Amino acid sequence: MHALLSRIPRFFRAARVSRVSSRPSLSLRRWLTLPFVVLILGVAALIGFLSYRTGSDVVDSLSSTLLTETVARIEQSVERHLVGSAAVLETAFPQGIATSENMEQDYPALRLRLWAATSLHTDSNNYVYYGNEAGQTAAMLRLGPQTGEWRTRAGPGTPRQSYLLNSIDAPLRTAQLSTVPLDPRTRPWYLRARASPTLVWTAVYIDAVTRDLVVTCARSVSDSAGHLQGVVATDVALHHLNAFLRAQAITPNSLAFIVEPGGDLIASSRTPNIEHGNNGENRRINARDSGDPLQLAAFRHMSEAIGRGLAPGTPGSLRFIGPDGTAAQLAYSRLRDPTGPDWLVVVAMPRSDYMQGMTANVMRTLAIGMSAAFAAALFGLLILNWLSNDLQHLTSAARRVGEGQIDDVIEIRGRGAIGELAGTFREMQLRLRTDALTGLANRDWLMRCIDHRIERGRRETDRQPFAVLFIDLNRFKLINDTLGHAGGDRVLIEVGARLRSATREGDTVARYAGDEFVVLLDGVPDLASAEKARDHISVALLLPLQSLAGSALCGRSFGGSVGLALYPGSCHNAEELVRQADQDMYRAKSAVPA
Repeated sequence: MHALLSRIPRFFRAARVSRVSSRPSLSLRRWLTLPFVVLILGVAALIGFLSYRTGSDVVDSLSSTLLTETVARIEQSVERHLVGSAAVLETAFPQGIATSENMEQDYPALRLRLWAATSLHTDSNNYVYYGNEAGQTAAMLRLGPQTGEWRTRAGPGTPRQSYLLNSIDAPLRTAQLSTVPLDPRTRPWYLRARASPTLVWTAVYIDAVTRDLVVTCARSVSDSAGHLQGVVATDVALHHLNAFLRAQAITPNSLAFIVEPGGDLIASSRTPNIEHGNNGENRRINARDSGDPLQLAAFRHMSEAIGRGLAPGTPGSLRFIGPDGTAAQLAYSRLRDPTGPDWLVVVAMPRSDYMQGMTANVMRTLAIGMSAAFAAALFGLLILNWLSNDLQHLTSAARRVGEGQIDDVIEIRGRGAIGELAGTFREMQLRLRTDALTGLANRDWLMRCIDHRIERGRRETDRQPFAVLFIDLNRFKLINDTLGHAGGDRVLIEVGARLRSATREGDTVARYAGDEFVVLLDGVPDLASAEKARDHISVALLLPLQSLAGSALCGRSFGGSVGLALYPGSCHNAEELVRQADQDMYRAKSAVPA
């Protein structure tokens, strides 16, 4: 390679000298190489540019769709977490169900309903509790499918009693006491629900026991007169969202996160949402402090979108400059409830993740172009042209069609002139082997299929038999004389459709000539099977023709004579097989009344 490169400067020095030389033939021969070098470099650069531009547009469109669909899946998961809370509260306290002023009288009924409520969504709503205006509480914490903890407090100044249960109606045994004071009437969930006639949500907070993020959904409970009796609530655990987001990874460098407008993380596929201190203090992590450059850049651009008035429930996507000045793309949506959550769902991905293949393809194209340019400089006029792959395939396919190989399918699917030309060639191939009236295979294509089947049998050790049926319609001249050629054409079309229906998918049905049809039965085990197929077709042709309805021939049965030839036998090519089937057909036709 080094030797080849070292020859290039000498080539161009010789070209410069030849301009003032008295031997123009050498100069012309040397400089004829330059247009080829420029042409090949230009074509390579153009192909690379067009490939990159077209591929970039396609990839951008597909990636935007993929990111938006991922956001939609995350939205659905979040909504399942939140929407299920309403059903949980309704199960615990159906509308119209009230309690006594002294909650202790309702413990049996409350226990059953709270057990049922915590059975609905054990992953996210495993804790349901109720507090009344007297400061009494009752709660159910589900620990498993068949276990739970029933908690009651007779008043804000009394200890909490807890009972472990192994079924919904298990007897209450020794209680565990907790003297930690609690007045439900002072809790944020109680105060918010007390002041609202609808479902309310608290802000996201860190649960003191599980040390995970939780949001509480609450609803007020009133008696039949509309007087407030208490508040029922359920905690929605949000730690499942982290695992769900990690499962949505599109590429190794992609990122998905749910965040509040202020920046506090709800969940993230790459960073924690809570910082646990050594002193037992827990702190929520803000997207600005997450330490992930892509997450920080994505949140910053999302904040700008919010400032422009991003409407709730309106998904969108945008490009932005990510870490180290690299291009990135994100999709977003805003979940906002007037009574509670206001969250942003974001999925971001560096543009380089899905452009690596495109960049590598462009580099390969440029490398090929440079190699071709060096070859042109060294070998002169040996390199004449650079054709695109589609054009080469189209030229080769057109040449094969010109040679009569109409069974080779052109696989070019591009758009524009080449794609249109390829489509025209495919249509031409189809027309060359199709009968224009019936849509069946034509005579030439049938003979090719039979010869191909014979050749395949010669190459293979297992020469599986096949059969050829020659079919001639009975008294077709009467139909033509009575209904004219248009009526006869309708009959031929219907007969062709019947033959397709009466044969297998792998068989070939062709219109041979006039009212003559030929069927290639591929893969018949023996003569008896071929005879059975012939009888089946004969019966199908005996049925009255629908195309004769309303004419003088309506209801008459015409049928057809069917001849049979089996391969292998005495025939060695398609013409002999068809001739033998034709002769057998005439023997059958001689027995048909005129």
